[in-house]
Amino acid sequence: MNETARRVHVRDPRPMLFRPIEFRSVTARNRIALSPMCQYSAEDGMPNDWHVQHLGARAAGGAGIVITEATHVAAHARITPGCLGIWSDEHVAALARLTSVIARMGAAPAIQLAHAGRKASVTVPWEGTKPIPPSEPQGWVPVGPTDTPFGPGHTAPVPLDASGIAAAVEGFAAAARRAREAGFTIAEIHGAHGYLIHSFLSPLSNTRNDVYGGDLKARARFLMEVVDAVRANWPDELPLFIRLSCTDHLPGGLTIEDTVTVARWLKARGDVDLVDCSSGGVNPDSRPPSAHPGYQVPYAEAVRAGAGIASGAVGLIGSGDQAAEIIANGRADLVLIGRAMLADPAWPLRAAKALGAQIDWPAQYERANFV
Repeated sequence: MNETARRVHVRDPRPMLFRPIEFRSVTARNRIALSPMCQYSAEDGMPNDWHVQHLGARAAGGAGIVITEATHVAAHARITPGCLGIWSDEHVAALARLTSVIARMGAAPAIQLAHAGRKASVTVPWEGTKPIPPSEPQGWVPVGPTDTPFGPGHTAPVPLDASGIAAAVEGFAAAARRAREAGFTIAEIHGAHGYLIHSFLSPLSNTRNDVYGGDLKARARFLMEVVDAVRANWPDELPLFIRLSCTDHLPGGLTIEDTVTVARWLKARGDVDLVDCSSGGVNPDSRPPSAHPGYQVPYAEAVRAGAGIASGAVGLIGSGDQAAEIIANGRADLVLIGRAMLADPAWPLRAAKALGAQIDWPAQYERANFV
């Protein structure tokens, strides 16, 4: 056997968590992604030094994929006045600074495209996440599938008519074009947590009686139009993910069976490469009955097994052992780490050391005892 053949047949000794994974033309160095975590620190939707250091640190810390926070397709689509945006060509150069630092640190730069829908126009969390009335300087009128507000004190949204839906879809399409210009290589559509797409999907928030309301297929129409528009403006060779709330945690709401059905439709269309599996958020009562490490992993497992599509697991995944088990046992294809990586930018490097994984370290960190 020649040397080349020997190399081909040598088993990769690394845990599955630290083996590369391919999505279309993009290869991530491992199966750990920084979950999109809003920073509420933009000005007019523009990223700044905070975003550069925040995302760059997680890329240098070993993540295979680094996903920006929810990046909004229109000014009125933001959750708060401090949220990141991609609604104008002026955002492209600033976002390109983020993709440059992420890629230079060895991670695949990804962006989450979002529309807050009826959850828009609230203060940043450290100011209480309080609704901002449109009469105030930083407030605006949200939009949604109906005029039912998200919760007490929230402004009643303007129900989207046909032209409003078309404008929202075009907002996602234009955002996808700008994301590519900025150098992102993975795009994720935010269809979870009570934001615009999820509010159309859930029967608790979508009581329309037109072609966008009714049974699951009709409620998924808006989602499918967004997917079509984004894919039409996103290169075929680049992967597209979608985040879904797999259950509303409420009677009469979305169930995991509904989400598996939607995932099957997405798989059959061939446009989406991975479903990022979260839950809840459709209204203030839509919360999990309990939150514990890995509590949402079964959703990723169900989608992967039931729809035959790659899935991403989220939900208080805190240790390398836990993440490695999820991947090794085929429960998901990616683990998306949020809070744990906010607390520790080098979480992937620490996990690699704990698991005995032989990986390429940043030379600047190799002599540091903390890893």
